[in-house]
Amino acid sequence: MSDAQLDTFDHRILSVLAVDGRISMTALGAQVGLSKTPVTARVKRLEAMGVITGYRAELSAVKLGLDHVAFLEVRLSDTREAALKEFNAAIRKIPQVEACHMIAGGFDYLVKIRTRDIVDYRHVLGEQISRLPYLASTSTYVSMESVRDHGVVSP
Repeated sequence: MSDAQLDTFDHRILSVLAVDGRISMTALGAQVGLSKTPVTARVKRLEAMGVITGYRAELSAVKLGLDHVAFLEVRLSDTREAALKEFNAAIRKIPQVEACHMIAGGFDYLVKIRTRDIVDYRHVLGEQISRLPYLASTSTYVSMESVRDHGVVSP
């Protein structure tokens, strides 16, 4: 799917929904210059196309006691396709892993891990991360402050 399939109205709709996914279709239409029926049809089309992949609540990590964030550089002992698939499947099963990206560079993966505190992080590292297949080494970087941590807001 390319950006060429999306027009100005689609981009405006996505911008509004990225900020307020609970907005009514009437209010959304008013913000983008369409009535309720055409804006609803466009939202349904964007969902069907896979551009809108879902709706969710944003949770407060601080209020939930999960404001400790660590980034982990991961190096694997084997980077052939079968090893990568096995590692990917295993890391997806660790609930504290908030994000995992394969990296082109001096290491193989960058993993974002969210826990209650450094003690909890140490348990995740020692009991779950260390058992991942093909794990050769890791380096941890603890976040001191989140300056900006937000997903895609507008296309």
